[in-house]
Amino acid sequence: MPLQAKPFAKIQSPAPGVLCDRYVCANDKGISRDLTEKYLGKKAAANEVLTSSDVDLTEFTFANGLFCDVKERLCREDRYYSANGQRSGAVSKKYTKLLFGE
Repeated sequence: MPLQAKPFAKIQSPAPGVLCDRYVCANDKGISRDLTEKYLGKKAAANEVLTSSDVDLTEFTFANGLFCDVKERLCREDRYYSANGQRSGAVSKKYTKLLFGE
């Protein structure tokens, strides 16, 4: 497990097609300010990442290290790359299904 990942950081699915950690919520379109506010409150929705226009909200890593990519429609155990330039994290079937329904 990557050093920055926090094994105690729980991922929850408060509704079909929604995943949240303690900081943000996302759906199959990416991190969502509206969903974050709905499930985590206004303070969480005011997060700098959610209000910045310079951030790609379609590739994201939850607090426990789980990485999801809307374009690939996959969630992986981590966000890192192998020597061949491909993502190295194992696909998480559980979270891919919860987020993308696949």
